[in-house]
Amino acid sequence: MIILFVIVFINLVGFGIVIPLLPFYAEFFKASPDQVTLVMAVYSMAQFITAPLWGRFSDRFGRRPTLILSLVGTVVAYLWLASATDLIQIFGARALAGFMAGSISAAFAYMADITNEENRTRGMGLIGAAFGLGFIAGPAIGGILAGADPATTNFQLPAFAAAGFAAAALVMTLIALKESLSPEARLRIAGQSGQERRQAFRQATSVPGIQMMFVLTFMSVFVFAGLEATFAMWTERKFGWGVLQNGYMFAFLGLISAIIQGGLVGRLSRRFGELRLIRQGFIALAVGLALLPFSDGLALMIIALVITTYGFSVVSPALASQISLNAAEDVRGGVLGLGRSVSTLARAVGPVGAGYLFAFGGKDWPFFTGAMLMIVVLAVSYAKGSGWARGVKT
Repeated sequence: MIILFVIVFINLVGFGIVIPLLPFYAEFFKASPDQVTLVMAVYSMAQFITAPLWGRFSDRFGRRPTLILSLVGTVVAYLWLASATDLIQIFGARALAGFMAGSISAAFAYMADITNEENRTRGMGLIGAAFGLGFIAGPAIGGILAGADPATTNFQLPAFAAAGFAAAALVMTLIALKESLSPEARLRIAGQSGQERRQAFRQATSVPGIQMMFVLTFMSVFVFAGLEATFAMWTERKFGWGVLQNGYMFAFLGLISAIIQGGLVGRLSRRFGELRLIRQGFIALAVGLALLPFSDGLALMIIALVITTYGFSVVSPALASQISLNAAEDVRGGVLGLGRSVSTLARAVGPVGAGYLFAFGGKDWPFFTGAMLMIVVLAVSYAKGSGWARGVKT
């Protein structure tokens, strides 16, 4: 479990390095606000296409080979980003990174393999903590390497650094990570025909509980991705911030997320149950997003962002846990991969929608709209009752 945590952390450091860089990199090549958010979204659009395929690949051939192949492609994508000479190449590099992002769904499937129902949420939270810690170090490193002055930003050095971190995760996977999918499961899957595997996958994804989790996952990621994609432009216009300041803010929020997912979410799940925790997260997302436009100073902005980050940090592992608990071992990777696909679809369309709201409605409207959507989702979760949540307190 610790080795997987370290691999995911190192990989996400590289991912986090380029996040605060991308809006300014795109604007350097004369991108409009809606084009900036498309740059942020193209990664997720590509990942949406391939995530279920990576998941099913990991069910058939194992989690370790999936991680290795995915990380090789990630290194290549970051090197391309570093050498980009126009906006089209930035789009291409981010699309390649999304196509090769199978390491994320493989990591979730790996964690599901090595945990049971009692500690599944804690295990998923540990992966989430690796994400959070990656976003502590990554954006801060990216901001330092890029520089504080938007007029003299170094765009190449952070991208090369991201490639280096992905390469380090690849080396650690090759050296230290053992396969988690049981030999029995691999033999059983290998003995199935393609039609049998597809039928098992369709049966798993038709479970009402899994379908409901997909809907809730989509909506929570949709609004949070809209915040991520527009926040740097919002702070630039409201406070005159550049890459460095936004990098530090993303790093701070990563720390908050890591504390919650790595140390608190398991305890919160045991105390409240996953269903209540999911609903609690929706409330926090709505409140935090609604407060953000009223932040005329740093203090209120931090309060709003912490509340929002708390909401997303408890919702994500609880939903991932529920998806995995409803999926049999033979199709778990594929189902979790489809869950990642749902998530990445939301990360694709969320920034696009937020970008158009930002460009044509005003800089605050992505946040107001996100808050209203979370209220609707919360109402839907109550209307559906508790039958869609497995093995949790209600």
